[in-house]
Amino acid sequence: MIIKSYEIEKINLEYSQFILFYGKNGGLKNDAIKKLIKGKKIISNYDEKEILDNQHYFFENILTKSLFEDEKIIIIKRASDKILKIIEEIVDKDIIGTSIIINSEQLEKKSKLRSFFEKNKKFICVAFYPDTNQTLAKLTFDFLKKKKISISSENINLIVNKCNGDRETLFNELEKIEYYSKNKENITTVDIVKLTNLIENHSISELIDNCLAKNKKKIIYILNENKFNNEDCVLIIRTFLNKSKKILRLSSEFNENKDINLTISSAKPPIFWKDKEITKQQIYKWSPQNIKNLIYKLAEIELQLKKNINNSINILTDFILDQASSNASN
Repeated sequence: MIIKSYEIEKINLEYSQFILFYGKNGGLKNDAIKKLIKGKKIISNYDEKEILDNQHYFFENILTKSLFEDEKIIIIKRASDKILKIIEEIVDKDIIGTSIIINSEQLEKKSKLRSFFEKNKKFICVAFYPDTNQTLAKLTFDFLKKKKISISSENINLIVNKCNGDRETLFNELEKIEYYSKNKENITTVDIVKLTNLIENHSISELIDNCLAKNKKKIIYILNENKFNNEDCVLIIRTFLNKSKKILRLSSEFNENKDINLTISSAKPPIFWKDKEITKQQIYKWSPQNIKNLIYKLAEIELQLKKNINNSINILTDFILDQASSNASN
């Protein structure tokens, strides 16, 4: 059964045992999941690959209940059509007291998983489309007001236009601004452009690109030539994360079509001609699973940086050099 993303309040986990959330708006999906599981105690998170690699353990977990468990919620992340057989098997077992929330990226109309959920009246299927600029502008205004950060309407529009309709990207940008504002009383347009354009900042972008391409000599040269400070580190790690997510999409597409030129030419947003060669190197160096592992590590490193801000340069430098030396090829 299909419902709209603004109708999430209609979902009751006591009656809706199987729920599929899909679409590119990761921030809105995460918000919806948080609302659904608020106040729930028994929550288990799985990655699709983790389930497929160890199905016995997964079924053992969802079939086993302690005396203290009235209900259990299973969240399956990064799901695709590959998980459908598992879901069908769970449905056949008629498990009581367990709700399953499936979190997928964009699913085409021909997707078997999407069709399975759309056609079954007992299941919930919700698409999460990009936010409008008006919605993102309001979220920005509310965030800045709460944090007591003063920014002009013109600069709010500048921030919103960088986010491509995804509130998750928006809040990443706003967190950069919040972090920056702690050490600067007034934030100018130049500051905003600098913060939201880090992906285009030459030294930082070049550093991350060469790390993903595993050009260690170049990385050492960039680190020696640029005097990054502690305040730069969280911003660098966010840039690293954004670029890694991009390579994950491209690597997954290349894994399917086996055509590097097709992968590059069909990329959205388009890859600039000057970046095509190093992007090819990155795709060859990283398999989809390895780049996923890198993304998990980046999240852990970001947490370490925030906890050890005075030692963040050493933590970040060690991490970058370690990634450049590791063998991440297919």
